[in-house]
Amino acid sequence: MDRLTLLKSLSFGSQVAEEEIQDLGKYFVQTDQWNRIIKGEIDIIRGEKGAGKSAIYLLLNQNINELFDKRVLLVNAENPKGSTVFKDLVSDPPASEAEFILLWKLYILVLIVSQMREYGLSGKNMGAVLLALEEAQLIETELNLSGLLRTAQILARRLLSKSRIETGVELEPVSGMPAGIIGRISLAEPDRKLRERGVNSLDGYLRIVNDVLAENKISVWVLLDRLDVAFAENHTLEANAIRALLRVYGDLRSLDNIALKIFLREDIWKRITENFREASHLIRYEIVEWTQPTLLNLILRRVLNNETLVSELNLDPVAILADVNKQNDLFELIFPPQVEQGTQKSPTFKWMVTRCADGKGKTAPRELIHLLKSIKDQEVRRMERGGGLPPSGQLFDRSVFKAALPAVSDARLKTYIFAEYMSEKPFIERLYRQKTEHTPESLGALWGVNRDTAIRKADQLVELGFFERRGTNQEPTFWIPFLYRDALNSVQGKADADD
Repeated sequence: MDRLTLLKSLSFGSQVAEEEIQDLGKYFVQTDQWNRIIKGEIDIIRGEKGAGKSAIYLLLNQNINELFDKRVLLVNAENPKGSTVFKDLVSDPPASEAEFILLWKLYILVLIVSQMREYGLSGKNMGAVLLALEEAQLIETELNLSGLLRTAQILARRLLSKSRIETGVELEPVSGMPAGIIGRISLAEPDRKLRERGVNSLDGYLRIVNDVLAENKISVWVLLDRLDVAFAENHTLEANAIRALLRVYGDLRSLDNIALKIFLREDIWKRITENFREASHLIRYEIVEWTQPTLLNLILRRVLNNETLVSELNLDPVAILADVNKQNDLFELIFPPQVEQGTQKSPTFKWMVTRCADGKGKTAPRELIHLLKSIKDQEVRRMERGGGLPPSGQLFDRSVFKAALPAVSDARLKTYIFAEYMSEKPFIERLYRQKTEHTPESLGALWGVNRDTAIRKADQLVELGFFERRGTNQEPTFWIPFLYRDALNSVQGKADADD
């Protein structure tokens, strides 16, 4: 097969997990981290944007049969693709954290009960739970997540509005029930007389459900992903929502047969857990991180998923993936030794990893996969223009690597920083066509602020991974990583205040 036809046949998948659900299993490495997650030892999966949290979420769903064999039922609290279930909360958010906690508990309770009904799970007092939820119009013939969330929010708001007296003794004129009770659902734990009338609290209903699950020797995992998408437009709402969710997680930890599995981006975690004392008790977590060897393995798994290439080069995927030396050999067979030639220059893979790293030095698979796709596109265009084969017979010529970077840089800046941190856009745009390294004085001159304000703002951008902080505490400088330079048309060098 000629080289151009071979190149055009290549596919490295999508950098977004939701767009390659069918192929994720072929790419995924079942590490000790994954084994701990699927055993149920991990409840909170954290990681930088593009690190692979959603891939783990989707793979759990692909292992639904294996988990069922282990007596675990999966419940998805969010749509894996498309519009987020929580979009309506942005326009009409809960007024308080207490309302959010009620909303989460109602939503989670109905999700679990609906799944139990589907599998025909029953037990002691389960009828009372179903009756209470049916009377509150929370149970529908066909589960609609967005509709359920709206109904749960209305009920949570009504429960709080009826809880006017701390002692809970004021009677409602129509129902004759104390304040804070709607139907058979009580805001607080009911006394004996109320329980005899069929009233219970949300926590009480969750305990009943947990006991029924235990009777049936079944556990339920409620998966909560895409929380960064759900509340991206409002960081205050995001903090209220996720802090309330983490408090609910803490309340449910005593229930052995119900578990929340929360997928959360690391920058959001850091932002919402400031002054959040309960965070120190959230110990069942795992942070998704990547090293150069694991990133290389990930890339080569995608390379080896191309049957045409495997056949053309007579490769043995199983043997290659079992031997790190053979993985290095395959990379060197396909890619040039260096992008920038010289004894002090990095080998190609290290060059790729550093060019995709943010200001914290973290390289996410998303950017690396995007770069690989862009390299392939640039090589196809080069050969279509009449370019010759690479001098050493590799698949890609070293000249296309730098040309591939702008697409990655532009996507990262616009779809992450600008999309989710709009307030930072005016400050970053002032750096367009400016030097790659800045002092507080040069930033102050660009932004029209004093030195101390410039440092505070720059440190906020450091937290987002846009800047890398260098120098000393007294005399810091702020360096733009390669990842963002092409999008900003940055100029190599250190800025002065009068630049």
